[in-house]
Amino acid sequence: MTAREKLIFALDVDDFETACQWVDQLHRDVGLFKVGKQLFTRCGPEVVRMINTRGCKVFLDLKYHDIPNTVAKASVEACRLGVGMFNVHALGGSEMMRQAVAEVNEYCRAAGVVRPIMLAVTILTSSTEATLREIGITDPVEVMVPRLAKLAKEAGFDGVVASPREIELIRAACGADFAIVTPGVRPATAALDDQKRVMTPGAAIQAGATALVIGRPISAAADPQAAAAAILAEIEAALPAEC
Repeated sequence: MTAREKLIFALDVDDFETACQWVDQLHRDVGLFKVGKQLFTRCGPEVVRMINTRGCKVFLDLKYHDIPNTVAKASVEACRLGVGMFNVHALGGSEMMRQAVAEVNEYCRAAGVVRPIMLAVTILTSSTEATLREIGITDPVEVMVPRLAKLAKEAGFDGVVASPREIELIRAACGADFAIVTPGVRPATAALDDQKRVMTPGAAIQAGATALVIGRPISAAADPQAAAAAILAEIEAALPAEC
């Protein structure tokens, strides 16, 4: 993967026009645009179609978490939209994830389309040990994340969404070919915002991240394209040299 393919821009805006402006401005700099709950709830599938018609790929970040049948049907609809990547919550369990994989595989075979990358969210990067204890999870993050990653891999998922600080634990549990998409990535000069477990882009790539989700360090910069270019340069410098 190139540095550009490893950069996912978090399209965390609340209207269609602004989304179009960001896609037009950054489509040469990033590999995918992340469409999350706010934008999708406001604009619906049309925003995904807009990004696709501009020749760009979408990471649909809706974190499906429901009964197995509901998540499986929603996953198939994500495929119909033509997204390049989407996610579910690993906390939904093995049965939910297995059924989603089975129905997505069946749909993609019948439709003759490439299966999107299927990711499972482990523990949100905004979560702390105290957050987990509040909801009755007593195991530390370092135990929960690789456990959930293994469940996702065994269910047939391509990878996980996880904090960059858990990359090495996931690699040890799931191997080198398992995708790890990491939010919670901030250049050293950027604010932490609401992220708790963070790492710089270069350090995350060196640790083994497959792709990075970055939003405000680009969107809040005085020159967003220059900020994206600086992040790409940092990613490029961290990539292993070709033989």
